[in-house]
Amino acid sequence: MTSSLDTSKVMKLERYNSYIRRVNSSKLIAASSKLLFRVTLLVALLLIFFFTINYHPLSSENTSHHHIHTTTHNLLSSAFYGGGAAWEKQVRHSSTPRRANGLSVLVTGAAGFVGSHCSMALKKRGDGVLGIDNFNSYYDPSLKRGRQKLLAQHEIFIVEGDINDADLLSKLFDIVPFTHVLHLAAQAGVRYAMKNPQSYIKSNIAGFVNLLEMAKLANPQPAIVWASSSSVYGLNTNIPFSENHRTDQPASLYAATKKAGEEIAHTYNHIYGLSLTALRFFTVYGPWGRPDMAYFFFTKDMTQGKPINVYVTQDNKEVARDFTYIDDVVKGCLGALDTAEKSTGSGGKKKGPAQLRVYNLGNTSPVSVKKLVTILESLLNVKAKKNVIKMPRNGDVPFTHANVSLAYRDFGYKPTTDLSSGLRKFVKWYLSYYGIQSKVNKELNSPNDHSED
Repeated sequence: MTSSLDTSKVMKLERYNSYIRRVNSSKLIAASSKLLFRVTLLVALLLIFFFTINYHPLSSENTSHHHIHTTTHNLLSSAFYGGGAAWEKQVRHSSTPRRANGLSVLVTGAAGFVGSHCSMALKKRGDGVLGIDNFNSYYDPSLKRGRQKLLAQHEIFIVEGDINDADLLSKLFDIVPFTHVLHLAAQAGVRYAMKNPQSYIKSNIAGFVNLLEMAKLANPQPAIVWASSSSVYGLNTNIPFSENHRTDQPASLYAATKKAGEEIAHTYNHIYGLSLTALRFFTVYGPWGRPDMAYFFFTKDMTQGKPINVYVTQDNKEVARDFTYIDDVVKGCLGALDTAEKSTGSGGKKKGPAQLRVYNLGNTSPVSVKKLVTILESLLNVKAKKNVIKMPRNGDVPFTHANVSLAYRDFGYKPTTDLSSGLRKFVKWYLSYYGIQSKVNKELNSPNDHSED
């Protein structure tokens, strides 16, 4: 009898334990389901978040769709570019004109040599200017930072970023209805292409296309003035170089990328109605110039007592350049901006023929490198230690000479600074910037000198 009761108790206890296990198992499954649901929801939200930031509309056919994208992009991407509202306020303030009918200009490569000078000139006359620059290390970035500091004193803000960054450019075009783009960002230099050819493709071709892609979708589309180069004339032997001369024989990769840019500009003008003006610069020099240019590193080496290499051609002829002072080039850039007609497209669709132009911006007076050195010797009051050597086969051309009659006809471009006067201003800036005082020609500090700070 006792054994039967014990067995009954054991069975009841087992049924109870089984029940408890089922209850606990149900609770565990329910808890796991809730956790899985929450994780899934979080992942879905994250995917939506990143998709929204990175999504770009393939066309402008759905206007409301593009508006949703733009609004969401404005709300979300500020955190990634400069810190939100304060950053956007700087962008807007810098790009807002201060004169009636003033331009609102995006200047790419604004911390560069030509870019910084053009930005200052535009700002001084009351235009809105927003810069963008990636501050790369092709030459000493401290010089670019110095230019940035100078621009900041005049309330010109430079966004630190790359023109290949589509999200950043889209953000800037969302915030500011630019009337014009002055595109000066590029990988410069002929010889460096032999060391790093990919940098030229990335900046001069891919970067330019990325900028044009953003501009074609803008509403309104801006007019674009951009820097080509006298290098596109390559092996051309017709003197002086004119815009209607052949440019299909580039002597360097740099020249080839600039020529490619001119053809790409033609395509975007034809298909999308973008107003595009190419400016072929001829050896620009002056204060705040590029350290990779001959006049700059000649000055550096001569003040340090180091020898300099003076090139001659393979047949022992002098190498000459159409040296163009920075102030003259700036006037040409502003003239091109002022006479640029409006683009005719909207949201990526062309509505009529658009302006397409190409101009030389040179000095029209080629000077030999030998003469350049003689002028520097006089200004620095030193005798250069010259190594006269033959020009290596690296893509440099022996001679450049600009015909600027087309630019004169269309916007009054007329260079006024000869090489001696321009180098005098450069040398005064160089000695001041680098704190060099010894053996300097006293005339550099004459009261009649009005060179730039």
